[in-house]
Amino acid sequence: MMKRVLWLTMILLFVAVTITTAKSNEIYFKFKINDPTELQKLTRIISIDNVKDLTVYAYANEKQLADFEQWGYSYNVLPHPGSLIVPEMATTKDGMLAWDSYPTYTAYVDMMYAYQANYPGICQVINIGSTVDGRALLVAKISDNVLVEEDEPEVLYTSSIHGDETTGYIMTLRMIDSLLTTYGVDSLATRLIDSCEIWINPLANPDGTYAGGNSSVSGATRYNSNGVDMNRNYPDPEDGQHPDGEAWQPETVAMMDFAGNHSFVISANFHGGAEVVNYPWDTWSRLHVDNTWWVNISRAFADTVHAHAVSGYMTYLNNGITNGYAWYTISGGRQDYMNYWRGCREVTIEISDTKLLSGSQLPAHWTYLRTSMFDYLENALYGIRGVVTDANTGDPVAAVITIPGHDSGLDSSRVFTDPDVGDYHRMLAAGTYTVVVSAPGYYPDTVTNVVVTNYTGVRADVALVPLPVYPDLQYVSQDGGLVDP
Repeated sequence: MMKRVLWLTMILLFVAVTITTAKSNEIYFKFKINDPTELQKLTRIISIDNVKDLTVYAYANEKQLADFEQWGYSYNVLPHPGSLIVPEMATTKDGMLAWDSYPTYTAYVDMMYAYQANYPGICQVINIGSTVDGRALLVAKISDNVLVEEDEPEVLYTSSIHGDETTGYIMTLRMIDSLLTTYGVDSLATRLIDSCEIWINPLANPDGTYAGGNSSVSGATRYNSNGVDMNRNYPDPEDGQHPDGEAWQPETVAMMDFAGNHSFVISANFHGGAEVVNYPWDTWSRLHVDNTWWVNISRAFADTVHAHAVSGYMTYLNNGITNGYAWYTISGGRQDYMNYWRGCREVTIEISDTKLLSGSQLPAHWTYLRTSMFDYLENALYGIRGVVTDANTGDPVAAVITIPGHDSGLDSSRVFTDPDVGDYHRMLAAGTYTVVVSAPGYYPDTVTNVVVTNYTGVRADVALVPLPVYPDLQYVSQDGGLVDP
């Protein structure tokens, strides 16, 4: 009888893996290159996952693999990272109390809406769209006056756009829990909720994470159900609207619409497969005009992790941080999209060498990351901030904030006010700056000698004076004003 049960279990597991593989047609492999410049062409053919020395690790669907094979590289197919273990699963929200397992899809949805029900004054859960297979893209909004737009920076965390990179899924879900359960007790959680509008999307690719079915994350895939890598599916500032040659996926459109309806100041998307903070640009070799600031906040994240983690954790590349292009270039990534088109400072944070951790390892990773995850969002409160209003009416103005002599049109580094409130937030490295505020229909205004110091915020409120409104005169004829006696 025991043998029959064992054989049945093995058969069911084989069938589940076979169904998942047939559905995704997703292959994980490695190969050697002769020179890093080869990555320029390869990144447009396959989905590069990591580059170690001259060994490239990558994913491909059947079409991508066929295109790749035309280049003559020898490659080795590797076990898929999403099928290496069968992790512990929790079928109810109560089963997640120890945070040493993954929730089933149903348990995840129940957990999100339970947070809203249990903390209605500070938490609201919004479904921003549906995946290819109809699963929900859920985002938790956390703020002290959760239904009111205020003079606060909007900040965003999202995870697992690559569905088989699941550590961030649990870390961001647990961050929601930690913020809500320690509000009024933990000083930093309280400060963030009182001072920011926090948005957290724990699962950006539920079809990939639950590719093997809603009951387990075993069999998770990198791509969505259409076999598309959504972190190559965004408009790219160098390579155009569809750098991957694919239509925008429903999940991509939902996230772009969501970002367009908000004024996010700072964000991070969490990944796995390495342990490093990746800052812009991914698509360009040149450094961002705010490169000093990027290095500073990335270094702070990694160094704080080092103070709470075991030796060797998050020490990859430059002791836990890297410029994206210097690691390997990609096109169509969400990080560059958010920075270039949305004026939002976003990084990519890789938080586990192993993509699908066993449940028993998850609590330790929360210990490593919790403080850094909280501190990173606090950066939104530093630098120059203010409210731009109409000098006559006091109404908020949709304005553009530029730092002359610093901002670059190539980097699209200017920021915007939130048109509903008029607030802006410009994070900068320490220094003395001039701020120019402009808006259609108004005289521009300039604020000089604004001194920024590290880990502090300085206000520069501006009331813009409207341009004169002249009557709309039209030429009728040279006799138009004469009266016939």
